[in-house]
Amino acid sequence: MRRFRSILSRVVALHVVAIGVTSILIPLALYWLLNEAANGLHRDALRAQALTIASFLRPTPDGGVTLEIPQEAQPIYSGDYALYAYAILDSKGKLLFTSRPDEAPLSAGNDSLTKDSFMQRRSKGPALIGVNVPRAIGDRLYWIQVGQDLAHHDVIIDDIVASFLPRVAWITFPILLLLLLIDILIFRRALDPVRAASETATSIGPASTDVRLSEQSMPAEIVPLVHAVNQALDRLEAGFRAQREFTADMAHELRTPLAIMRARVDSMEDMPLRRSLETDIVKMTRTVNQVLDIAELEVLVVDGNARADLQNVCADAVAFMAPLVVDSDRTIALTGAETPVWVHGHAEALFRAVRNLVENAIRHTPAGGAIEVDVAADGTVRVLDEGPGVPRTEREKIFKRFWRRDRAQPESRGLGLAIVTRVAAAHGGTISVDDRPGGGAVFTLRLRPARPV
Repeated sequence: MRRFRSILSRVVALHVVAIGVTSILIPLALYWLLNEAANGLHRDALRAQALTIASFLRPTPDGGVTLEIPQEAQPIYSGDYALYAYAILDSKGKLLFTSRPDEAPLSAGNDSLTKDSFMQRRSKGPALIGVNVPRAIGDRLYWIQVGQDLAHHDVIIDDIVASFLPRVAWITFPILLLLLLIDILIFRRALDPVRAASETATSIGPASTDVRLSEQSMPAEIVPLVHAVNQALDRLEAGFRAQREFTADMAHELRTPLAIMRARVDSMEDMPLRRSLETDIVKMTRTVNQVLDIAELEVLVVDGNARADLQNVCADAVAFMAPLVVDSDRTIALTGAETPVWVHGHAEALFRAVRNLVENAIRHTPAGGAIEVDVAADGTVRVLDEGPGVPRTEREKIFKRFWRRDRAQPESRGLGLAIVTRVAAAHGGTISVDDRPGGGAVFTLRLRPARPV
C-alpha cells in the first residue's frame, strides 16, 4: 500500500483485485448452481419416468413380473434416438428387463442400488445420469433404473449450462467494471469534504490563526482527526497570541527605560562617551520600534474596502526620512506619478513599509549617493539605491526575520525587510529585489490598484 498514497487510489486498487477475483468466482459459482439445478430437474423427471415404467409391470402367477410397455410409449425407451433408457432388477440386483442393447444395468456393477442417483461418465465428460427407484410388486421388491443421455439433442437444459461460461460469463467483468466506476464517483463525492478541509488548511497562517476545519459534513471516520487538528490549532493560536502579546508588552516596557536613559544622557556633558551612548540609544529605540511594528502587523487585517493614496504615502515617507538622509550625506528624490495612485490598503501600514525600504537604502548607499523612490500608476513602488546590490543566492533570505548577511555589523537587526514582507502579504501584494542598471539594488513593492475615491 506504500505505492498508493491517497485513499481513493488504495480503494481503487483493492477494488480492482476484488473485481478480478469476483469475475472468476461468480461465473464458476453460477455454473455450479445451474449444473446442480439442471441435474435436479433431470432426476425429478427420471423419477417420474421410473414410476411410469413401474406402472407397466404386471405380476405373473409364478411370482415373477412381466413388463408391458404400451405401443405408443415404446419409442421413448427404445431405438437409437430414445430419450430415456431403463433397466429393472430384482432385490438381489439381477437384471430382469433393459432397453440397452448390451443387456446390462444402467449403473456400474459396483454401484449400490440403494444410492438414489448415479452418473456414468465417458472419457469426454458426463454421458448418462440416472436414478434408482424401489418399487414393490406383489410381495417382492424391484429396482427400477431410468437414465438419460446428456448428449441427447432434446436435453436443452444441459446445452444451456454447457454454453454458459463461453457465452454468458464474460458479461460479469464489464458489469463489475461499471460498478468500479460508480464506486469511484461515490468515493470522490464522499471525499469532497476532505478536499475542502485541505483547501481550508492551506489558508491557515500567522494572519489567519482563527480559521478552523469544518466538522459538519466530514465523514464520521475522519471527524476525530479533524477535531484533534482543530484542538491543536486552538493551542497554537493561544501560544501564538501569547507570544505576540509578550513581544508587544516587552517593546512597550522598554520604551520607558530608554526614554529615561535618553534624558540622563542628554544631561551629560558633551564628550565622546555621550555621543556614543546617544548612538546606542537611537539604535535600541529603532529596534524596539521595529519589534513593536512587527507585533502590530501580525494581527493586521486589511479591510477589503480600505483604500490609500500610494503617491501621498510615499511623499510622506520621503519627507519623514529626508532629515536622516541629509544628515548621512545622501540625497533622496520622489519620482514617478504626481497624481493620486489609489491602491487597496492601509495607509499607515504602507507608510511603515516604504519607510523601512528607505532605511534599508540609506544603510547600503555610500555617502554622497542618491536614493530614489519611484511611484507608478499601476500601484507599484520602486526604491532604488546605489549600494553593492543583493546576490541572487540571498534574494529570498533577506526578507526573512532576523536574517543578516554580516552579523558583525550592529546597524541592522534583520527586521526592516521582514516588516515590508508582512505588510505586502497583508495587502495581497509582493516584494522583490533586482539589480539596478549601473549598480545598486531595486526593491519593488507591488500592490493591488483600486478605483479612485
